[in-house]
Amino acid sequence: MKKYLPILQWIKGYRKDQLSGDIPAGLTVGIMLIPQGMAYAMIAGLPPVYGLYAALVPQVIYAIFGTSRQLAVGPVAMDSLLVAMGLSVISQAGTEYYILMAITLAFLMGIIQLAMGLFRLGFLVNFLSKPVISGFTSAAAIIIGFNQLKHLIGVDIIRSNQVHLLLLDAIQKVESIHWITLIIGVGGIVMIRIIKKFIPKIPAALMVVIAGISAVILFDLTGTGVKIVGDIPTGFPAFSVPIFPLDQLNDLIPIALTLSLIAFMEAISVAKAVEQKHADYKIDANQELIGLGMANIIGSFFQAYPTTGGFSRTAVNDQAGAKTGVSALISAAIVGLTLLFLTPLFYNLPQAVLASIIMVAVFGLIDFKYPLRLWKNRKEEFALLLFTFIITLMVGIKEGIILGVLASLLMLVYRTTKPHLAVLGNIPQTSLFKNIKRFPEATQREDVLIVRFDAQLYFANASYFREALEEEIQKKEGDLKLLIISAEAINFIDSSANHMLLRLIDEIQQKGIQVYVAAAIGPVRDIFQKGGIKDLISCQHMFNTVKEALTWFDNLQTEPEHERLLSIATQSNVKLVQ
Repeated sequence: MKKYLPILQWIKGYRKDQLSGDIPAGLTVGIMLIPQGMAYAMIAGLPPVYGLYAALVPQVIYAIFGTSRQLAVGPVAMDSLLVAMGLSVISQAGTEYYILMAITLAFLMGIIQLAMGLFRLGFLVNFLSKPVISGFTSAAAIIIGFNQLKHLIGVDIIRSNQVHLLLLDAIQKVESIHWITLIIGVGGIVMIRIIKKFIPKIPAALMVVIAGISAVILFDLTGTGVKIVGDIPTGFPAFSVPIFPLDQLNDLIPIALTLSLIAFMEAISVAKAVEQKHADYKIDANQELIGLGMANIIGSFFQAYPTTGGFSRTAVNDQAGAKTGVSALISAAIVGLTLLFLTPLFYNLPQAVLASIIMVAVFGLIDFKYPLRLWKNRKEEFALLLFTFIITLMVGIKEGIILGVLASLLMLVYRTTKPHLAVLGNIPQTSLFKNIKRFPEATQREDVLIVRFDAQLYFANASYFREALEEEIQKKEGDLKLLIISAEAINFIDSSANHMLLRLIDEIQQKGIQVYVAAAIGPVRDIFQKGGIKDLISCQHMFNTVKEALTWFDNLQTEPEHERLLSIATQSNVKLVQ
């Protein structure tokens, strides 16, 4: 039971002294969640109260099923944008049908994550490479930010996941800017930045919310046209079973699958980062999928839209001293109390304030250092990052992540088709054999060619290996007596490559050139045995090191009768070489 209910691992041994960390952490994250939850619901195209619903039940469920004791689960900017971009083509934002779609999306996303966890498919997130994620996240952050322009400047602007369309519409409506709204929004951004820089312990978002509400009440700004949040329903979300719109499932499932992977990537990355600071537990990626899946499934029965672990809240939770999932239960209690008693206080909250909170949060996701580092050191990965960034920014969120992953896989396949092949030489006065291009002092013999292939041998690179090896043999044509294949870096050989090796070795031997293999690992030696390569090379021509192979060859040159004796011994089933 402890495997599938990690809460049982820590709840029995819970100590009173842990409360000194869990209580302040829970209170801090709970206070953060109130303005953040409402702001992120706006990103998703939902009424603000749904952000509070998403911050309530999922936290409690994750505390039971999740393996991280600091991960703060709830609504996040990235997933909120994905919800908005995915559902905007199905229904009008804010309508009852749109809300139903968002809740159904949480249920489907949870089912996918739960299934992935039960079938131990957590490794799938590895296909989301760092350049793809960096390009995608930066582009998505810009899209989120620009989608808040309408709230920041007080003008209706089209909702789109294509930045050029947003900018064009905003420029065309620049004369209609509501200046008081703009002042409130820009003031909120400045205030958050100042508080975070000079008074980081104070919850900046909450301070801006209080300041915004106060300004609206004191100066009667609603009369000037400043848009406010308005009525927020009081009370807990009602329990209801998500109604499946069967006619829209084909549209919802691809969105849910994208959300499942992105949300898991977000959660597991921040959970792993925090885990390094704690020695009392280990993160289980598959159990994390189960925990997040259960949080979304059960959350959807209480009107929550898709949730995952948040970067900023998790960092604050850890820094505030959270020791266990009790901090999440306290955060949920703060949200619950707000829903029961405090929602009327947010009636006069300007939408521009929520927009300022969102903009500060999402623009912090834009990474400038990593692309610059790639530009200096890894041009091809920089190109991948840039490709993902541009596609996400100009075409769409879903297209950006899908094409980015495909591009990274194509790059991986291309690299494996032409891996590194090194010609080795001996470092004088040592038994070391190194790449002659990297070590100019390494010496070669005219009658010996030593090569090392630094990858698995399979159908995609078998022809390249053959061509590269034939080219090196051609350079020594006439003088070459021995080819040594250093197989230490080869971890697998498929049937296509095995067939190629059989033909190649036979052709080389027909030219009077001996072929030895050195440093092959056990699984590769097994492949040589089953694939018939040992029949061509023979056991006594497989060595543990290149040095042993050369010594054997030199001995044969001085003692030709030795080879005949070895052959007799081999036929007598004497095991000469391991």
